[in-house]
Amino acid sequence: MLSEKIYRAFADGSGLFQHGHTYIGHPIAAAAASKVVEIITRPEMMANVIRMGDHLQAGLDEALGQSPYVGDIRGRGLFRGVEIVADKDTKQPFDPARKMHSRIKKEAMRRGLMCYPMGGTIDGALGDHVLLAPPYIIQPDEIDLIVERLGDAIRAAVAG
Repeated sequence: MLSEKIYRAFADGSGLFQHGHTYIGHPIAAAAASKVVEIITRPEMMANVIRMGDHLQAGLDEALGQSPYVGDIRGRGLFRGVEIVADKDTKQPFDPARKMHSRIKKEAMRRGLMCYPMGGTIDGALGDHVLLAPPYIIQPDEIDLIVERLGDAIRAAVAG
C-alpha cells in the first residue's frame, strides 16, 4: 500500500496510521465501494432501477407536471431533477432572495423527505431545482410517498 520511505515515517514516528476519515480512499472504504459496485451491477438491481425510475417519472409527471411552479422534470433511472420556476410558460425563475430551494428543503424535511434542493443553477444566482436520488432497492409505495411529499413541500414553500 505504501513505499518503504512512507512506511518508515509511520513506524519510526508515532506508529499510528489513521485511515478512517471520509473521502481519503482508505482500504475499508475501498472494500465497501467495491461491494456496492458488485451489488448495484446485478441484473435484478438494474431492472428495479429502470422500473422504479419509470414509476418515479410517471408519478412526478402526474403530480407536478401541470404545476405552475414546475418548469421541467427530467432525469434517468432513479436520478430525477425538478426545475422550480415562478412562471411555467416563460420559465422565469424565482427571485433568489426568496431562497425557494431552502424553503423546499425545510418543507420536505418537515414531511420526512430527504432531497437535494439547490439554488443558483442557471447562472450562480438565478434558478432553483430539486434532485431526487432514491436508493436502488426502493419500492412503488415508497416512490409514491416521495412524489406526494415533494409535491406538498413545493406547494408549501411557494405559499410561504
